[in-house]
Amino acid sequence: MKHYYYSYLENLINFLLPRNARTLRVNFTDVSAKKHFVFPSSQYDYVVFSDVLGFVDDVESFLREAKKSVSDSGRLIITQYSTLWEPILRLATFLRLRRVVAEQNWLSPLDLKNFSYLAGWEVVKSGTKMILPVYIPFLSYLCNRFLANLWPFSRLGLIHYLVVRKLEVRDFDNKPTLSIIVAARNEAGTIEKIVKELPSLGSSTEIIFVEGGSTDNTWAEIKRVASDYSGKKRVLAAVQDGKGIGDAVRKGFDLATGDILTIYNADMTVPPEEIIKFYNSIAENRGDFINGSRLVYPMEKESMRLCNFLGNKFFSLAFSWIIGQPIKDTLCGTKMLWRKDYQEIKSNRAFFGDFDPFGDFDLLFGAAKLNLKIIDLPVHYRRRVYGETNISRWSHGWLLLKMTVFAAKKIKFI
Repeated sequence: MKHYYYSYLENLINFLLPRNARTLRVNFTDVSAKKHFVFPSSQYDYVVFSDVLGFVDDVESFLREAKKSVSDSGRLIITQYSTLWEPILRLATFLRLRRVVAEQNWLSPLDLKNFSYLAGWEVVKSGTKMILPVYIPFLSYLCNRFLANLWPFSRLGLIHYLVVRKLEVRDFDNKPTLSIIVAARNEAGTIEKIVKELPSLGSSTEIIFVEGGSTDNTWAEIKRVASDYSGKKRVLAAVQDGKGIGDAVRKGFDLATGDILTIYNADMTVPPEEIIKFYNSIAENRGDFINGSRLVYPMEKESMRLCNFLGNKFFSLAFSWIIGQPIKDTLCGTKMLWRKDYQEIKSNRAFFGDFDPFGDFDLLFGAAKLNLKIIDLPVHYRRRVYGETNISRWSHGWLLLKMTVFAAKKIKFI
């Protein structure tokens, strides 16, 4: 039992840790003797508490002290066994299937989240794993790989885990620079309006138009506006190499020079002034990845068809379950993240594969794998003022469903 449990726990922690992360691991043997643990002054990307907090005399103070060893953008991973299993674990100890341990704190998932919040940490993701802590061929695989992730079995998980980040509002002396990526295909009627109406934010703002095989005069209009514009914003023009909005966005991200990257849809269905809310939220550290949500405020008539609305609802529920963070609208085109985080998503793209032609899933799943805090920001959603949508709701919906199933295998059923 001991070997299987700790092997499973180690695999879970390694899955939660990004590649090449500078990591400090604190194990129960470091604190079980009730001695004061001294956190090093050097900072790490990740600090891992593996079944540690049950032995700590003052959990809140311990979590506060841990801050000195975690970088500003770092994370703390906490695992703790469920108190529901205490009678079974005591029996396992009696039968010598489990090592003898000292009396521990009774910490529920709610206790872990509450202590984290009191100590100045914010939960990024949380969940439960493992419902069969002994190895039985095939049965252990079935229970712990699949059933443990499905209700009601997930309520019986032996392992509780949390990934948390520092809950601190940043105040920059020099405001971060911003790059706004606009993928444009058959959107000639909105190009000039976008440049004029998008706000200037941070110490500098650049708008990068990436044209994608238009049949109207979109490319000519982009070049004209980029040449004629003489305001505060920097305007760049490029033509995508492949196909799909995801390819265009990635082209724009690669050309961007800003500290913060955002996507803005060329159809202008989201009012341009709402980009200010996105910028303030990420600059103040309210989240690492700001995701627009169109499903809060009333929509203008004809802005979203019923089938699209129902599809968005389905994918939002599926995403929230898969990544362990609440997402209300997965397909809103307005998203914002730090460029350094995008570079990490890009370098880890092979984990999921380069199969998303839209870019939404690529970014959201990539952000979730890196334990970024994803925050929904409600936006007002308007109908198009020019042209027609480039999305086919049936064929593209089927593709999105296949990508959701694939991501569940990679993230949830581990």
